[in-house]
Amino acid sequence: MDDDVKKMMYVHGFASSGSSGTVMTLRRYFPDWRVIAPDLPVDPFDALELLREVVRQEQPKIVIGTSMGGMYTQQLWGVPRIVVNPSFEMSRSLLFNHMGKHKYTAKRKDGVTEFRIDKNVVERFKLMEKSQFDGVSDEEKRLVYALFGTKDNIVNFRPLMAKLYGEERCLWFDGEHRLNDTVVKKHIIPLIKELCSDSFG
Repeated sequence: MDDDVKKMMYVHGFASSGSSGTVMTLRRYFPDWRVIAPDLPVDPFDALELLREVVRQEQPKIVIGTSMGGMYTQQLWGVPRIVVNPSFEMSRSLLFNHMGKHKYTAKRKDGVTEFRIDKNVVERFKLMEKSQFDGVSDEEKRLVYALFGTKDNIVNFRPLMAKLYGEERCLWFDGEHRLNDTVVKKHIIPLIKELCSDSFG
């Protein structure tokens, strides 16, 4: 029965999709799990609504999100989650580095290959950023771990996460902003197993 299938959800970063290399790696190391990885809409509120609906319907045991996906994952209240190199100021990043047309770096289920970032999208992210930490509570602090690459030269929100969630919830890994198989195997997978220990053994 589907109810018996263990589930995790992965939330991809900017310009990626649910068929990213990280998703493939997770599926390889967790063959008995269903790794749910939706393709995200460009609009941040549409994306967050989609993710919250998937969490409600699928009830994954854990959610992992990277970069922009980490920003969304932080807001998926009530479920254990790992945020990796979260990008909490997407509006600034988009405005100064990513305006205009872009190609998705991984194939989407809807077949769309390009998307556009304009001032309206930037303003939507800016609006979301004002309330993205409103749900942080003592209970939520026990549900979240954050991982930060020592060589990440794109974003560094470790001080903010440490302030909000506590130093003990913020872990370093030897790596850059983007994940690779080595980092996933050495750092992400052990943490998933630790947080979902009741599902192994």
